[in-house]
Amino acid sequence: MNSPRLRPPPGPRRVLRSRRSAAAVLAVALAAVLPGLTACSGDSASALALDAPLPTTVPGGTVIRIGDPSIQVALEASGLDKELSDAGVKVEWADISGGPQSIQAFRADKLDCSSVADIPSLFAHWTGTSTQIVFQSVTVDPLQHPVYQLGVAPGAHVTTLADLKGKKIAYSAGQAQGALVLRVLQKAGLTKKDVKLVELPSTASTYAQALGSGAVDVAPLGAATIQSAYLSQYPGATAIDTGIRDDASTVYCLTKAVKDPAKSAALRVYVAARTKALLWQNDHPEQWEQAYYVKNQGLSAADAAAAVKAGGTKAIPKTWDAAVDRLQATADLLASEQDNPKFDVHTVVDTRFAAVEAEAAGSAVVTGDAS
Repeated sequence: MNSPRLRPPPGPRRVLRSRRSAAAVLAVALAAVLPGLTACSGDSASALALDAPLPTTVPGGTVIRIGDPSIQVALEASGLDKELSDAGVKVEWADISGGPQSIQAFRADKLDCSSVADIPSLFAHWTGTSTQIVFQSVTVDPLQHPVYQLGVAPGAHVTTLADLKGKKIAYSAGQAQGALVLRVLQKAGLTKKDVKLVELPSTASTYAQALGSGAVDVAPLGAATIQSAYLSQYPGATAIDTGIRDDASTVYCLTKAVKDPAKSAALRVYVAARTKALLWQNDHPEQWEQAYYVKNQGLSAADAAAAVKAGGTKAIPKTWDAAVDRLQATADLLASEQDNPKFDVHTVVDTRFAAVEAEAAGSAVVTGDAS
């Protein structure tokens, strides 16, 4: 609403006009030297364009709120958290990962970024939450080191993907496991009409308990802990491989956080440190077993060693081209199977951070996408 028109005396009016002129000149000057900054609507702060160079200096007092539990442990165990503090980056850690939790936290403006697979960024887009992927990693020999296996309930008699026909399968539409189920059905030449999808959120031990009770016949379970969390708990339980590449591992952030010049500078530092922490895990498996799987997750030493072995070697791709192509294929499948609108996934991927990762990884980057 416009303010009432007042008649200031001549002196103050001249001062007011002078100040406005000076402000206009300053705005033009700033636009000339900082072309990546654009004024936010209704906000005196400035936003960084998504195609502008990432800032390299972190302003004092910058805080980023991140849900990345395993990397938090890796950074602390490796001492790489010092790179964050030395650069002036303060991280407020949240014990959050996965799509549903992170999207809920994004909507409540309680979180800037979270570690997820590739599916949450698609569902964030489809449900009106604007995000950007700022980190991508892959697994060397991904089919030999799957993230998920299909847990089979005792007595369900599933030994091949073809045996899925007519079975009750645990399904969570907004999570990586849900997309995996659709991709497995596609690989098996089946459709959703050939099975019974049972909507269940993949949280904690929900899927393992559903299998053990017979509520479902099949459910995707984490391959790294399937032995300790399911097979050893339920006599007669079995598991089969999916034959599907499922190694997508990302960090996605609220777009407004990426557009914030201070937070984007902090994220640049974080992505570099995270890259080194991931590679540190490869080089220090025993320390990683103890720090994360034993002390943080409560696994026995034997189960921790098995989990690290099952996870395989992590790698940083030189470019994100192949990962984006796979994401597009998944988005197209989900659009078809779940009646979501098709869209170009480049709009949810910030490739500026690919160069940050590659530089931090140095000679450890993989050029063949580790496939």
